[in-house]
Amino acid sequence: MSDTASNTEKPSMKQAVLRWVLDIALAVVITWLITLAFRPTIVVETSMLPNFKAHDYLFISRLSYRNEKLPRKGDVIVFRSDLLDEKGRKKLLIKRVIGLPNDVIDIRDGEVYINGKKDSQSYTKDGVTPGLVVSYRVPKGCVYCLGDNRVASVDSRSPEVGAIKTSRIVGKVVFRVYRFNKFGPIHNPYQS
Repeated sequence: MSDTASNTEKPSMKQAVLRWVLDIALAVVITWLITLAFRPTIVVETSMLPNFKAHDYLFISRLSYRNEKLPRKGDVIVFRSDLLDEKGRKKLLIKRVIGLPNDVIDIRDGEVYINGKKDSQSYTKDGVTPGLVVSYRVPKGCVYCLGDNRVASVDSRSPEVGAIKTSRIVGKVVFRVYRFNKFGPIHNPYQS
């Protein structure tokens, strides 16, 4: 029979407080790093129906377009506009990129043409795009964006918005937290 002494000491109060402070500091640092990379936002209006509804809670990747990386056609972005909200602040808008720099956009008879090719509107609310745009070349450093609810969207077709300078892009919408039945990553209809 062997005699073994138990060498389990309770941590001192000083050690417990130090561990507690370190745990809080680590949580703060992790939260700070996450907020550098991601920003939450809530959809307010109906310009992105049927894919995004009012009160959808989304995460935007702030790092998607770093180092002069351009959005892809079909990306959903949030950008700073010159439109004002009811409190006089500049609005953040959520729209889908359909044209990249040097693309030529035509909109006529309810259809969108990009570089002369008819564009799919299968993901849009009504399958039509009102308005007339004739041979608009997207400027360098800009993207052309439309809402998915094209009948009710103020977007690049409107002179108040126009082509979006990439410097105004806050980030790419990458994840939906709420509506729970749509929880998950955001799908780009142009990517398989």
